[in-house]
Amino acid sequence: MRLRPAIFLVAALVSHAPFLNLPFFWDEVGQFIPASLDLLHSGALVPYSVTPNAHPPGLMGYLALVWSVTGYSVVATRVAMLLLAGLSVWVVFALANKLGAPGALVGLLLCCSPAFYGQAMLAQLDMPAMLFTVLATLLFLEERYLFSAVACVALVLVKETGVVTPMLFGFWLLIERRLKAASSFLLPAAALACWLLFLKHETGHLFGSAEFTHYNLTYMLHPVRIGVALGKRVYHLFWENLHWIGALGVVYGCTRGRIFAVRNWRIVWTLVALHVLLFSVLGGAMLERYLLPVIPIVYIGMVAGWSAMESPWRVLGPVALIAAVAASNFWNPPYPFPLENNLAFTDFVRLQQSAASYLELHYPGAEVSTAWPFSAALSHPEFGYTAAPRPVREILDFGESAVESLQSTPVEIFVLYTHQWDPPDNFLRKPAVMNLWRRYFSYDPPVSSSKVDQKFRLKTVASWKRRGQWIEIHARY
Repeated sequence: MRLRPAIFLVAALVSHAPFLNLPFFWDEVGQFIPASLDLLHSGALVPYSVTPNAHPPGLMGYLALVWSVTGYSVVATRVAMLLLAGLSVWVVFALANKLGAPGALVGLLLCCSPAFYGQAMLAQLDMPAMLFTVLATLLFLEERYLFSAVACVALVLVKETGVVTPMLFGFWLLIERRLKAASSFLLPAAALACWLLFLKHETGHLFGSAEFTHYNLTYMLHPVRIGVALGKRVYHLFWENLHWIGALGVVYGCTRGRIFAVRNWRIVWTLVALHVLLFSVLGGAMLERYLLPVIPIVYIGMVAGWSAMESPWRVLGPVALIAAVAASNFWNPPYPFPLENNLAFTDFVRLQQSAASYLELHYPGAEVSTAWPFSAALSHPEFGYTAAPRPVREILDFGESAVESLQSTPVEIFVLYTHQWDPPDNFLRKPAVMNLWRRYFSYDPPVSSSKVDQKFRLKTVASWKRRGQWIEIHARY
């Protein structure tokens, strides 16, 4: 038993060895790395180099502590996150055994899952939130309520939406008339309230900024957006990445196996449902990673359902599911999806590395016009793409209106790239769907390469492709 944590930690590090030096990606660049550096350099709990928001400083404090010992580097950051990932798998192993599912199969399934594999190395909130959600759940089911409440305090100091977990636990104990135990789950709410009051004192906004509040709290409050988000949540948990194989196990467990008709399972399935509902009304980006804290519970239910069947299905089902999710790390679906949902994000980063190196070699010091996040990659060497900062004219995206904003002055170099996975003939390009996306989600199709050249009198001087993604450098002729 004592060796198991070390085994999981080593497995996390070894399985991610090819990516330990991978430069930072998307929200790492946009929020978490700059905020962690602010904390490291000046002790600022509220970041000043990026827009402040409601995210508590738990993760940023952890990274700043690691960097104070190891020095700041991409590798140190990746290893720090993988240490948390290894601990997460260990705790999931224990929770699976507690719920009557084979811990080894569940742990292997989680490690092969695209949602977990990518987040395990990214400096973002959702994998640490998963660690403390699963730990708090395990302690709660073991009736170690004070320790569970303490784990929930850590959870809400990592991610504010984690407060739904102690709220559920406290309410459940109230229904069971265990008032003393229930009262301990007020601690996480108090900790989160202290952080938000501090944030309001520092910024004037309870959630850090008006921009964050609108996009993540009020923007989603429309029936169409809520319906789309709810559909995406259910689809991701029970169909995407061939999860439907596991969903068959859940259906069996609910009907014939009847393994979920006990207190422990009612609690954890309620927790899953609350997360699905919460992130159907919050979080304007509608990212699948928001569900990572409860994905291990879903996997445990899938494996438990299959394990209740007769041989050989009890073995074939989980093995097929593990093989399916492992393959999904490399297979891109025929529709748009967040690149971080599988290893597509590593292709995105490697392409931007190639372009950044080319610009350093062939156009040193020249101003580059491009969209975020490549603009941030070029202007901030600490993100791992360049040796020195360079002048950049940043646009939000490659939509027509954003590109038009560059016409006020001449464009020397323009870098155009796949901003999202958008394969030909995918359903988003259907007129009806595109109109829906434009109306309710502010979708603006990207400009073409030829239009960029025509508009700014440029030509393509270099381009790279990786597994359906591409990046192009356009320069004056």
